[in-house]
Amino acid sequence: MSLTNAPELTPERREFYERIDTRSITPLWTVLSSVVTPEPKSACQSHLWHYDDLRKFLIEAGGLITAKEAERRVLVLENPGLRGKTSITTDLYAGLQLVTPGESAPAHRHSQSALRLVLETDEGAHTTVNGERTPLKYGDFVITPPWSWHDHGNDGDGPVIWLDGLDLPMVSLFDASFAEELGVDQQEITRVSGDSLARYAANMLPVGYEARGQASPVFNYPYDRARSALETLKAQGEIDPCHGIKLQYVNPVDGGPAMPTISTFLQLLPKGFRSVSYRSTDATIFAALEGKGTTTIDGKAYDWGPRDIFVVPSWKGVFHEAEDESVLFSFSARAAQEKLGYFRERRGNG
Repeated sequence: MSLTNAPELTPERREFYERIDTRSITPLWTVLSSVVTPEPKSACQSHLWHYDDLRKFLIEAGGLITAKEAERRVLVLENPGLRGKTSITTDLYAGLQLVTPGESAPAHRHSQSALRLVLETDEGAHTTVNGERTPLKYGDFVITPPWSWHDHGNDGDGPVIWLDGLDLPMVSLFDASFAEELGVDQQEITRVSGDSLARYAANMLPVGYEARGQASPVFNYPYDRARSALETLKAQGEIDPCHGIKLQYVNPVDGGPAMPTISTFLQLLPKGFRSVSYRSTDATIFAALEGKGTTTIDGKAYDWGPRDIFVVPSWKGVFHEAEDESVLFSFSARAAQEKLGYFRERRGNG
């Protein structure tokens, strides 16, 4: 017996297995090698979605169903190896959401943590979380903490599209999903726009502040701020051989991940950059915000440009090549894995 091979199946053993199977009993030794594996083993596959294709289908969907009727008009990015599971990796969900001019996506809340990465926007696009409305600009990373009221609207003239990321598969695994409708299209605005940035994102906290939950109290991380930080660090010339210049979005209260289960990142790849191979246990979803390049995943090359989305499965070697200076947003379940002691990474080809 070993962790890679099941014991021989003899006629006597087969008869025994079949007999106890009728009592909902399974011998561990017949399945151990498939559930306790020497390295991560997953049906998740690498894949790339081109934004132009996604946008075409999303606009078509906009003519078929309203945001209010759909609750959330989203096309789910289902991993080719996980079809029917409503997930892009075994532990995360992703989809592209559309709000057309004059529409509102009704207010609701749920157990799942959610992120939005704004990919196409117009003046008048906004989302509201727990009474504070924020405008949506290209590249902004917006959080909906667990059990927070949120709704979206578009008072502009063009479509608003963003990438959704949720820990839906994780919450489902724990049978811990709850959801509630507020009963109105848009919740009451109780705080001025920019309130959370002023309170929590200026290297200060209100006196007497007490954290509620594990999510960041900042729910909109503007792209222009993060992009400026990358540019400043680029001037220092400190380029990581695996990641270029990579920053993690954090909770200003404790310096931990901005979301309790999902880690989020922004990285700059200088023009001509060629990374060394990297692998980690957190299957990761990437969205290109600027530039163009090629990412090779487990030997398969994917060419990407602005707004394209691709997924890297757990423990698959990945390296990036940037044809132009490029910026990639990414998210993964690293936050949950680190808290549980599961996260592992390997730099280089070793």
